[in-house]
Amino acid sequence: MLDRLRSLIPTLILAALIFYFGFQAMIGPRGLLLVRARNETLQGKVTELDRLKAQHQDLLTRARLLRSDSLSADLLEERARYVLGVADPRDYVIRTKPGAG
Repeated sequence: MLDRLRSLIPTLILAALIFYFGFQAMIGPRGLLLVRARNETLQGKVTELDRLKAQHQDLLTRARLLRSDSLSADLLEERARYVLGVADPRDYVIRTKPGAG
């Protein structure tokens, strides 16, 4: 009986290892069942990255227009009015919450 049990030990260890790695492959943190959730997270991050790239490009364009060698009078006037908080009497002023624009 003891000899038969000793011959089953390697088989039981191998079965336990197969079960463990199979379980991790299916349900673990990088398992097959979480592929959809990872793909959705990745798609959200790609969308956010595209939005940030567009915002970065806009800021680069505005910075380029404010340099002394290629100064844009319209952009300079817009920034001056915004910073100083003044408006032309003929302008329409729409108040927003701070940080909204």
